Amino acid sequence: MIIEPKEVMNFFEENDVKFIRLAFSDVFSVQKNISIMPSEMKRAMTTGIHIESPSIEGPGSGRRTDLYLFPDLTTATLLPWRPQSGRVVRFFCDIRYADGTPYELDCRHMLKRTVRTLLEKGVSCTVGAECEFYLFKTDENGESTGVPFDNGTYLDAEPRDKGQNVRREICLTLENMGVSPESSQHEVGPGQNEIDFRYSDALTSADNVITLKSVVETIAAQNGLYATFQPKPLPKHAGNGFHINLIPYQMNDASKNIKDSFIAGILHHCAEMTAFLNPGEESYLRLGDHNAPAYVSWATENYGQLIRVPATTGGRRDTIELRSPDSYANPYIAYTLLLMAGLEGVEKGRELPAPTNFNLFSADAKQLAGLKHLPRTFDEAMEEAKVSQFVNRVLPEQLLELYAAKNIHNA
Repeated sequence: MIIEPKEVMNFFEENDVKFIRLAFSDVFSVQKNISIMPSEMKRAMTTGIHIESPSIEGPGSGRRTDLYLFPDLTTATLLPWRPQSGRVVRFFCDIRYADGTPYELDCRHMLKRTVRTLLEKGVSCTVGAECEFYLFKTDENGESTGVPFDNGTYLDAEPRDKGQNVRREICLTLENMGVSPESSQHEVGPGQNEIDFRYSDALTSADNVITLKSVVETIAAQNGLYATFQPKPLPKHAGNGFHINLIPYQMNDASKNIKDSFIAGILHHCAEMTAFLNPGEESYLRLGDHNAPAYVSWATENYGQLIRVPATTGGRRDTIELRSPDSYANPYIAYTLLLMAGLEGVEKGRELPAPTNFNLFSADAKQLAGLKHLPRTFDEAMEEAKVSQFVNRVLPEQLLELYAAKNIHNA
């Protein structure tokens, strides 16, 4: 890991770096980058590398603002799939205006600020992510055929699981980049796979999710396959979830249980946040189907719930698993909202409602009567977000406007 600017050029020389990729995500979690030569790195560290706001906000945003990328030196990683001679190093970047102030739509900066807010309140939270994706066969042009790579099901082994070697290559590539996957497996759907990450701080976890997407898509293409994180690529099969696991704790008193009020805060605001956890029309084809949640609910060891509290060895229940998000979500925005909702629950002492320890998919109308339904469409979710005091306090107004006016996944 590079810490000091003086270490940068030594790192480049020792690793034969010839290209530097300055990377960031736009507000819709679409990865962007610009490449510079090592001779430009000093300028990048001191005055930044120029980009324009439409590259983040999207064309037609109406703004023409000069922005500058500043590499976060701690995120340096060599791209293993690039040539070993004349190597490529990637940095995640901070985005600033010309006067040095942070750009309000820099979602990575939003999450940094949120983590600082929690720390100032004496609260910390580690985060783990579970990311699902499908592998499809490709045609002669390398485009997806929509035909799954295999007909495997949950936890199948080879030969039914044909994705095993691809997942292995993905995991080894991630390790070479300093990212530690915890496990990988075949999922429920044909050609569906999952890779899970170890718990880390929120910013590292979000960075890891962004890294995973690029690695999965790159390694799949190198193996003649097409990888997709679409929420519902096959109408009759399970959708792709982006399950978020949280472990909150009080820093000055680890014995104090803040988990219940943290969950209560997330439940209280989850419907208002759904537009950012599930930001595409296709997202709502997944919710309420194949164990993806449809209601604002929680329970222990029950996979159909919005929040599941699993038991670990010894009976401990420290983990909060949110099961509604999908990979259309920008992880920096998703984590920002969840951490702030949990913190509000702790500060207000919100009480956790009774668990719904029954099967929501086979429940009758009487059992479901007291439960709030998650938004059924993106437009419905966006309406909830617009009138939410919480969302409007946590996220900049311009971000809400962009999501409402130009949801790229609805095209």
